[in-house]
Amino acid sequence: MNAPLSKNISFVGHSDLEGSSDGVQVMVQRGYAYIGHGFTNRISTVDVRDPRHPRVVDVIECPPGTRAFHLQAHGDLLLTVNAPSVWSMKEFAEEGKNYFNFSPSDILNNQLSRFTSGIRVYDISKPEKPREIGFMPVEGLGPQRIWYVGGRYAYASIHFSGFTDQILAVVDLIDPTKPKVVGRCWIPGMWTAGGETPNWKSGRRYALHHVVVAGNLAYGAWRDGGLTIIDIGDPENPKLLVHRNTDPPFGGGTHSPLPIPDRNLLVLADEPTFEHCKDGLRYMWMYDVREPTNPVSVATFPVPEEDDYCAKGGAFGPHNLHEMRPGSFRSSRLIFATYYNAGVRVYDISDHFRPKEVGYYVPANPTKLIDPRPGKTLVTQTNDCYVAEDGLMYLTDQNAGLNILQYEGPL
Repeated sequence: MNAPLSKNISFVGHSDLEGSSDGVQVMVQRGYAYIGHGFTNRISTVDVRDPRHPRVVDVIECPPGTRAFHLQAHGDLLLTVNAPSVWSMKEFAEEGKNYFNFSPSDILNNQLSRFTSGIRVYDISKPEKPREIGFMPVEGLGPQRIWYVGGRYAYASIHFSGFTDQILAVVDLIDPTKPKVVGRCWIPGMWTAGGETPNWKSGRRYALHHVVVAGNLAYGAWRDGGLTIIDIGDPENPKLLVHRNTDPPFGGGTHSPLPIPDRNLLVLADEPTFEHCKDGLRYMWMYDVREPTNPVSVATFPVPEEDDYCAKGGAFGPHNLHEMRPGSFRSSRLIFATYYNAGVRVYDISDHFRPKEVGYYVPANPTKLIDPRPGKTLVTQTNDCYVAEDGLMYLTDQNAGLNILQYEGPL
């Protein structure tokens, strides 16, 4: 095993999640971490009240062929997606080609019985034992990711029948036992059932990964479709304000938006979709969004250079951003970003025209491959990062479970 690399971040604790080490999105609340899984099709609840010794206290198994890799926790509610467990299907085994270059519906059309699609709602008033209280089924491939920080509405990316791929869906939770879609928004060309025709090239995937909401604006990342800003002042009638795309000339894979509303800034991360930088480098961008109808790119973030990450194996590039949810670490200056085989990076954007790296932690490589896809490298693939108010960091990895770290730089 290689040794970790670190700057201004120290190791605190680790859990292999009882052998299901394929962590994806992580939420931490009231001393418990809720983790969605990418391959083993479950949701883990982890007691992290002693961060040096985290322990799994509950596991929820998903329906057959279904994964709940993305989730949101706020107050007494936990929302999770149910979507096809694509990496367990032979059709998607070839390094994601049929997933990242085409809509999965092109492959799974008329095969909806192989998995369950929808959004599940759990009561977590007893945080150690989530209890299911509601389910919203979806006709189609279902949801990718959700944004929910309390209140009446959640904002989900959902693939409905009749659309080319995932679009924005506004979900009404006035009765959390009966969630329902009340609003939709998409990039023109996606609603084929309504007579629209895509105007992008074959092999490019226009699909909403997710939105992050600030005030009345939802900032969306659409994979090869780039960036949108959507007015959600009327949640039941969301309106597309602007659509921007850097592909071409830069690669697609737009994955993670992060608005910094008090500075009128937006961080946007593009995800690599193949190993060994096969599809070129992906970047993190800084946008000036003072005028929401005209976002302007003003900088890119530094690319890690302390190792040859393209040669290391696995994916190298940005993935998830710590989204500064209510109750978590929030800053107008520090950005935490996972970077796959380059671990987690911390950036200072005091000068937003010149972001600089101020910390990083690259975990040791995992000892066991959980990823079922053939030809995968046994290497760090840091996936998601949640940062608590005191700088305690919770990192998931595709094969190495949960790492708990402490940021030691200036807050």
